Amino acid sequence: MGTLIIAFILGVIASLVGGMLGGIIVGGKALGNQLAAMMGAFYGPLAGFGGVLLGLIIVALIAG
Repeated sequence: MGTLIIAFILGVIASLVGGMLGGIIVGGKALGNQLAAMMGAFYGPLAGFGGVLLGLIIVALIAG
């Protein structure tokens, strides 16, 4: 159970970082890097949370 919690936390952190980097790449020039990173960190986990949760549920069901 502890491994699933650690994997979930790491997945959410990875989606935050990915959202920040994606926001900087996509909107850094138009909005400024700080605002784009903040918006990316806000919207990145919206998609990442579902993917991480679904992946962990599948792994938990397969593993037993």
